[in-house]
Amino acid sequence: MSGAHDTKPVYPDEQESITIFEDMYEQYRQRISKYFSVKLNPLVADDLTQQVFLKAVENIHSFKGSSNLFTWIFKIAQNTVKNEYRRLSRQKESPYDFTDYESQSISLEFTKHVDIRIDIGSALKKLDEIDQEIIALRFFVDCTLPEISKIVGRRESAVKNRLYRALEKLRKELKEWGDIAIMSIQDLISIVNKGVSHDTNDRTKKVHQDLFDELNSSVERVSTKYKHHPSQKVVIEIYPDLPTFHQAVGETDAPNWFMGTYEGRILKIVSPLNPGPEHTYQSILKSTVHLFAMWLISDINPTAPKWIRQGIGGYEANQMSRDFIKGSTEDSIRNQTIPSFDELNNDTWDFETMKGFQFSYMMVEFVVERYGIEALNKLIRNPQDFEGIFQCSETELHEQWVNYIKI
Repeated sequence: MSGAHDTKPVYPDEQESITIFEDMYEQYRQRISKYFSVKLNPLVADDLTQQVFLKAVENIHSFKGSSNLFTWIFKIAQNTVKNEYRRLSRQKESPYDFTDYESQSISLEFTKHVDIRIDIGSALKKLDEIDQEIIALRFFVDCTLPEISKIVGRRESAVKNRLYRALEKLRKELKEWGDIAIMSIQDLISIVNKGVSHDTNDRTKKVHQDLFDELNSSVERVSTKYKHHPSQKVVIEIYPDLPTFHQAVGETDAPNWFMGTYEGRILKIVSPLNPGPEHTYQSILKSTVHLFAMWLISDINPTAPKWIRQGIGGYEANQMSRDFIKGSTEDSIRNQTIPSFDELNNDTWDFETMKGFQFSYMMVEFVVERYGIEALNKLIRNPQDFEGIFQCSETELHEQWVNYIKI
């Protein structure tokens, strides 16, 4: 007898439940996976998520519809975590360490293209288990307060109070981040800490607002100028100091001037409140614009040369004064050691030594002033089409540029 004859029939209302379940899978899968990443290990999150939904399929008949489907599925996830803890305990292993999980961060959305993410991983370990759970559910799994209430089995008012107290504890643990981190956390929820003095609160708001103002005045302008609507939302991660930032991006021996980079859609910067010896509060703010512009060009064309990305970043952030550019490049210009376009694609720390930031800036400025912004937009999208855009070869364009900067 074939296997088809052994299969139990699917009745209409059961089929309807399965269809609803399949629709919910895509909606909730990522949230469940994030929960496993926080509580156990990002490396096993996907596998455990699959297990949860397989169990849910097997037990879909027990879902009565009187509760929220997400909280019903989440209970299975919680039981899976408990089982994993027991297994790890028997094997004398430990769950994944909060401090090693880079995505332990809180996001703050403030424009349609950019949000800010604050790393709070090590601070979370100082909280009680129930407080860790509530923070994780609220900020990493994106649960609403009613959902959290059902998941943890406490009244909504009790959850809100514990969330408030947990953020108070985080405030103390996050002192090294400065007021920008504190304000970011508070802005994520509708809870105002009235215990902060007026002066401190004003300072907090100013620091936070400075970063917002710098980006708000630039994001739409740069996106419009380069005729590109970002394909996805940018996240900005702020690290408390240079050593922490360098370690997070895998460059522990990086020079002090290296304070920001981007990976995918995530821009990573050091806190403007602790910029290190080579930067200032203001230069960090402008560097954020620089990084956004670089990311935007990469979003337009992932193969755009480094000198185009860096040049446009510096040009749009307006970080370097003309006197600084002139003073730092005059020896190279006088000695005729101006880098070629290929040399400006150097992806080592020598890029700074060869004045790559300055020369890339001057090249972009030259294209805009001599040929116009439309030519630059074409160059971004077709960086090898010198004949079609400028009616000259790459070598001839480089010679034009050299003559331009010698003036």
